[in-house]
Amino acid sequence: MLTDQNWVLSVGVFLPLAGALIMMFIPKSDELMVKSVGVLTALATLGVGIYTISVFDYGQSDKLQFAANVSWIDVIHSRYIVGLDGISLPLYFLSMVITVLVMIYSWNHVPSPGNPKAFFILMLILQVGMAGTFVAQDLILFFVFFEIVLLPMYFMIGVWGGENRQYASLKFFIYTMFGSAFMLVAFLALFFKTGATTFSMTELADLVQQKLAEGGLTGTTMNLIFAGMALGFAVKVPMFPFHTWLPDAHTQAPTQGSVILAAILLKLGTYGFVRIAIPILPQSAADFAPWIGLLSVIGIIYGAWCCLAQTDMKRLIAFSSVAHMGFVMLGISTLTSYGINAAMFGMVAHGLITGMLFFIAGSVKDRYHTLEIKRLSGMLKQIPRVGWILGFCAMASLGLPGLAGFWGEFPAILSAFQPAKGNVDLGIAELPVETFRTYMIIAAIGTVFAAAYLLWLYQRTAFGTPTAEFAGLGADADDHDDHGHGHGGGHGDAHAAAADSHAHDSHHERIRDVGITEWIAWAPLLAAIVFFGVYPQAMFKVFDPAVSLITSKFGG
Repeated sequence: MLTDQNWVLSVGVFLPLAGALIMMFIPKSDELMVKSVGVLTALATLGVGIYTISVFDYGQSDKLQFAANVSWIDVIHSRYIVGLDGISLPLYFLSMVITVLVMIYSWNHVPSPGNPKAFFILMLILQVGMAGTFVAQDLILFFVFFEIVLLPMYFMIGVWGGENRQYASLKFFIYTMFGSAFMLVAFLALFFKTGATTFSMTELADLVQQKLAEGGLTGTTMNLIFAGMALGFAVKVPMFPFHTWLPDAHTQAPTQGSVILAAILLKLGTYGFVRIAIPILPQSAADFAPWIGLLSVIGIIYGAWCCLAQTDMKRLIAFSSVAHMGFVMLGISTLTSYGINAAMFGMVAHGLITGMLFFIAGSVKDRYHTLEIKRLSGMLKQIPRVGWILGFCAMASLGLPGLAGFWGEFPAILSAFQPAKGNVDLGIAELPVETFRTYMIIAAIGTVFAAAYLLWLYQRTAFGTPTAEFAGLGADADDHDDHGHGHGGGHGDAHAAAADSHAHDSHHERIRDVGITEWIAWAPLLAAIVFFGVYPQAMFKVFDPAVSLITSKFGG
């Protein structure tokens, strides 16, 4: 544990809270000042993040760096312990980047009913919870940060969401609280059953092995504790069958909420498995691994099939997250360095790609006032830049080699060929090879379904000519007299008949292509998708030493 510059993480985590407090004293009517303070606070926080990654010792990425360990709540033996290693660094920094980009996008895209002051404050509080979760090294501190994200997201969906926003926000809150309750009970059971005097993750991991050797812990007790943790994390991922809150939350959330939810919040669950459940209870992790792998491949196939059945663009992208997080969990379930490295890469890649897809969906909704796939067509003619960016992100999401998505999926599938070999000294059995190779085949089939639903989405929305109700309102305006009605046929007439009066009123405005704030918000994500697709080693070399330290207990 390296303690140099141990102020860095606390500043990086709590600086957004300082900005939110300042914004509380700015009049609600002064929207320019509110937005300026919000964006500047997010940029300052990103500046701290850039400093952090610049002074991080990559030669010792298996060690906790910038570590702080001070008294916090002595009466319950909880301490303020924070630290950053190779596993948490990319996710910690990604949370800062996403917050900045979402705030820039929000400059001209505050959703109805407005109120930028409350909206920007909630995003800053969300950032505190996200960053804190990735640096916390005390279980109670982790739980507090893990739960902080709930309320801001609940209000973002419930106030600024779609027509069924209250149902979706309540479902999101109840599901996550349900999982968190089991997780907290598991943390407390671990503390009392081991006779610990601290909630420090590293000390508890050592204490579990000591108690197990002494006979003070049974396999059944450890499995029950692991099950509680796994349930809490599985709901957050979300894994099948705990996923049903996700499509509703994504569909009803404003664009900003969907991007943050997909890019960061889902990763809190997978990160919890890698940071807490597996290192502290390795024997139980090995016992549960085949079942976690089974639920993962079910999620891959089920998520893909659900995507093929969707009629709403945003809901389709939401179900794709269920499938993609299945690949992440499959990699984790192998308990190998190869698999968990792939899973960590997949978390970041999914954040970049699916975050971009939700950005695009939000911009499409803003222009067309609908996300019904049957009403969208001809984007490449009407808003060509949006159409091409959608195509690029669809290819990245289906795992095209050379883009970031490939390195999250392909190694995760391949890792199932040879799962962990076990560790006789620790009483960890070898994982069933035939079972995991079956999972590998099923997951590989899932990539075919992924290509099917993403290409189907892109073909329906971007190719062809604009439907009659939108023809002549974009870059195709000059061709409208010649082609706007000639090629729509009955298909276009059906769309026009389906359009409601509100949509018709709004179509008098010209449909514009990508705007300046969108370019600023999207360009870093697009560049990162290409960079990490071409040079994945930039991320793997950060993850690998810390991941190898965890998987050394499993013989691989």
